[in-house]
Amino acid sequence: MGSDLISEEQPERRFRTLFISDVHLGARGSQADKLLDFLRIHDADTIYLVGDIVDGWALKSSWHWPQSHNDFVQKMLRKARKGAKVVYVPGNHDEFLRNYYGTHFGGIDVVENAIHTGVDGRRYLVIHGDIFDLVVQNARWLAHLGDKAYDFAIQMNRLVNFFRRGFGVPYWSLSQWAKQKVKNAVNYIGAFETALAAEARRHGADGVICGHIHYAVIRENYHGIRYMNCGDWVESCTALVEHEDGRFEIISWTDPLLQTLPVPSVAARAAA
Repeated sequence: MGSDLISEEQPERRFRTLFISDVHLGARGSQADKLLDFLRIHDADTIYLVGDIVDGWALKSSWHWPQSHNDFVQKMLRKARKGAKVVYVPGNHDEFLRNYYGTHFGGIDVVENAIHTGVDGRRYLVIHGDIFDLVVQNARWLAHLGDKAYDFAIQMNRLVNFFRRGFGVPYWSLSQWAKQKVKNAVNYIGAFETALAAEARRHGADGVICGHIHYAVIRENYHGIRYMNCGDWVESCTALVEHEDGRFEIISWTDPLLQTLPVPSVAARAAA
């Protein structure tokens, strides 16, 4: 009910397409409030929800659904009603929606994957990406254990950044640092990106847009494929946008002021 009272401010920045993944509504680590703040300023004609928008795993453990989570759902439904094209590609945490491929919820299309055509005619496979994660597919108990460890790391990271803010030091991400420095994490990310690039090629696409690993990046000509990951709204608070001229950009919303996230270097790929 309260969500209907949210003011629909005129967005300051409008894009051709907006890609959002890994919001994890229902999980205590979700920063849906920051995403709502982001959406008050940014809008697009087409919005792709690239999986793990709702965290069914977390909701099974304990019910957590604050007003900001409900507000985000209502905002997406309103955008669809007002004419925006909203496409939902479920991930592993919201896999219950995979039983509803081809259906429409309040104007939102639920699909297994999608092909997005850019301004320049290049085709991009839009997919969450968990089906290329061997841990999720073959050892679900280990994936759930890792999920709990990640939640703990997020809580510790918030404590660290609470003190950093007190000293006027910018936001720092523990898990993002680990993903770039710990060899096993680097190798995992590299293998994931390689698998997604191969899947895009199998679909005859020029690029792939995904989520799942909470690591926002744009890689040009990665094995002949343009690889783009949306990031997440648990820690890095990032979204991928396509400008009207066809240019893609990652926007970070960890700080109040608008920031463009630098594209990580190729050193973040798996070691040779």
